[in-house]
Amino acid sequence: MNYVRKIREDLYWVGASDRRIALFENAYPVPAGMAYNSYLLLDEKTVLFDTADRAVSEQYQENVAAILAGRKLDYLVVHHMEPDHCWAIGEMMRNYPEMKIVCTAAALKMIGQFFEIENVKERTMTVAEGDTLNTGNHQLTFVTAPMVHWPEVMVTYDVTTKTLFSADAFGSFGAINGNLYADEVNYEKDWLDDARRYYTNIVGKYGVQVQALLKKAAGLEIELVCPLHGLLWRENIGWFVEKYQKWSSYTPEEKGVVIAYASIYGNTENAANILAGMLADKGVRNIRVFDVSATHDSYILSEAFRLSHLVFASVTYNNGIFTNMENLLHHIAAHNLQNRTVALIQNGSWAPTSGKQMKEIVESMKNMTLLENMPTLKSSVKQEQLEELQALADAIVATM
Repeated sequence: MNYVRKIREDLYWVGASDRRIALFENAYPVPAGMAYNSYLLLDEKTVLFDTADRAVSEQYQENVAAILAGRKLDYLVVHHMEPDHCWAIGEMMRNYPEMKIVCTAAALKMIGQFFEIENVKERTMTVAEGDTLNTGNHQLTFVTAPMVHWPEVMVTYDVTTKTLFSADAFGSFGAINGNLYADEVNYEKDWLDDARRYYTNIVGKYGVQVQALLKKAAGLEIELVCPLHGLLWRENIGWFVEKYQKWSSYTPEEKGVVIAYASIYGNTENAANILAGMLADKGVRNIRVFDVSATHDSYILSEAFRLSHLVFASVTYNNGIFTNMENLLHHIAAHNLQNRTVALIQNGSWAPTSGKQMKEIVESMKNMTLLENMPTLKSSVKQEQLEELQALADAIVATM
């Protein structure tokens, strides 16, 4: 017997959480686990919104069966074909032979790529922008959201209850711990960092497409947001939408400095700590310092989206950038971060070249202001480098 949640008179949360997972998408650490949300509407026609990941599939299927209580399942709406949401499609088709899939044409093609299911086309109703489905008391409208963050994605708006089933938009890392709604927890303290890290790493590259979806959503009266991951929103929705506006337009949330360093024996780390202290002495109060060898890229990327200024300090390694720093820079560039002020620090015992190569990566990014000041260490910090670091601190503050 599993615990499902009643959201509205005829709408139920039938998802599940996984706290055993270590890496979401085998890439991103999720120490707080992961929630896979799915929703079941019991109208004259029954509608299931998405399925769930393989790790929770058995529990998920039990949840659906418990709420249906012997009723047939009429429709399965597939918003997004990533396996963490669609793994159980085959099982649901076998369990409910009269069920029809509702999805975009692009999603139907992907179903065939992931699964070998007989008669899938005959059992699928493809929909496009503005198409509707009447289930009895509810009128569902489908809104396409290509590249948020796959090309087949759509969202569903329930006109009757003003509910937005938002696919991967407005989601978060983290398992659900009893409380289902964002207003039941201290979201800014306990969830916002994971929501930001989820957005920036999963969707961050596609800011233009997210902006397009936000414009569509602005034309809807929304009282409840039901995402595929994380908590549901029924209060202060505008506050979270404003976060998405900033993240998707690559606008810093706050003025502050991320200092990411790559150090082998501690000398480049020392320079990073000295700079952080100098900035603090000048009144900067929002400083985050990261060792790129100890902190996963996803956390640093998230902070880079949050703050206005970035400093990358790297030792030269095999005539190049230290591997973990190079990976971080490419990770940030791949996620399309823009509109930041960037400074570099290089170190090299006999041939300091990391600065030049870091500069090339930063210059490949859009709308980045690269400060001319670049302190150069030859092994360790000396008086001359202290002066260079002080000049860099002055330049950073001057641009804030």
